[in-house]
Amino acid sequence: MKWLVLLGLVAFSECIVKIPLRRVKTMRNTVSGKNMLNNFLKEHAYRLSQISFRGSNLTTLPLRNIMDMLHMGTITIGTPPQEFQVVFDTGSSLLWVPSVSCKSSTCSTRRRFRHLLSSTFRSTNVNCRITYESGRIKGKVVHDTVRIGDLVSTDQLFGLSIEEYGFQGLPFDGILGLNYPNISCPGVIPVFDNLMKQGAVAEPVFAFYLNKSKQEGSVVMFGGVDQRYYEGELNWIPLIKLGSWTIHMDRISMRREVIACSDGCEAIVDTGTSAIRGPRRLINNIQKLIGAKPRGSQYCVSCSAVNTLPSIIFTINSISYTVPGRAYILKDSRGRCYSTFKEHTVSSSTETWILGDVFLRMYFTVFDRGNDRIGLARAV
Repeated sequence: MKWLVLLGLVAFSECIVKIPLRRVKTMRNTVSGKNMLNNFLKEHAYRLSQISFRGSNLTTLPLRNIMDMLHMGTITIGTPPQEFQVVFDTGSSLLWVPSVSCKSSTCSTRRRFRHLLSSTFRSTNVNCRITYESGRIKGKVVHDTVRIGDLVSTDQLFGLSIEEYGFQGLPFDGILGLNYPNISCPGVIPVFDNLMKQGAVAEPVFAFYLNKSKQEGSVVMFGGVDQRYYEGELNWIPLIKLGSWTIHMDRISMRREVIACSDGCEAIVDTGTSAIRGPRRLINNIQKLIGAKPRGSQYCVSCSAVNTLPSIIFTINSISYTVPGRAYILKDSRGRCYSTFKEHTVSSSTETWILGDVFLRMYFTVFDRGNDRIGLARAV
């Protein structure tokens, strides 16, 4: 997560999983003042319906856009249900939320699961440790009923954090992973896999529509696709790594010149990452090409120049996906305009990019588990 790193949880034995593909980018990097995020959340109360809409076997859940940095939705766990705000993350596989037993400082600001209040809770003897670039948690693997709108996953395995380190300034309670099971561990079935197994979804697909700037309007949908959220036809791209939302990208270009991915590369489509991330050398070159200058932890441009910045084109499966300057440049609370191109720390012999929310706000995205493919179409 932002962002979010890939989430790995190992059952049957205690271990530490480190997958350094994602960096949590806290609100403190883009807003001024220690209490800015809290003030924003108070001034923008969550007014979205907590109840999903279901029609024609399609369940649509509203997501809350927090300053174009992350999108959260409401789920419930337990009987009677306890509510949690989670990030729906295609870069990880498992669900976790804080336990009422968690005494870490970050847990004190989040909703914590009270297992003794749930009649459907079952414990296990499995411990877990999940390590991110920006933090880590220790916890237990447990069972309970998880609800996403009107979808119900019974006897769902998930993690309860007992200790948390890092993650300061992030307003989510937990993470709900939507990647394939093998990112986690043998025997721990992710939520969407459990929903498919239990016949809760009509089709083995889910999709995201991410709105820009506006707090309301973003959605995640399960079991089908709502065509009102995109224009034209969906372009389908096969996965190149079964077990991960990774596709082949042909090239990245600007002003008809290739600026990255010149020999083809891998692209991870990740709803848990806010930025577009790539290798340091290529990211630095893009910053130079758009005139972005380092300023603290950001690369900034003149706000008056945003509308004149060149579009950057991502060619995937021979189709061009354009991201204009107004999409890859965001403005913080101080009025500074900064680039959303960030380096990652992936160590690989293959050039790898992460297409996060900056890209996904431009393109409605379908994740098709039944056919191991991703569908992209221009968002309305």
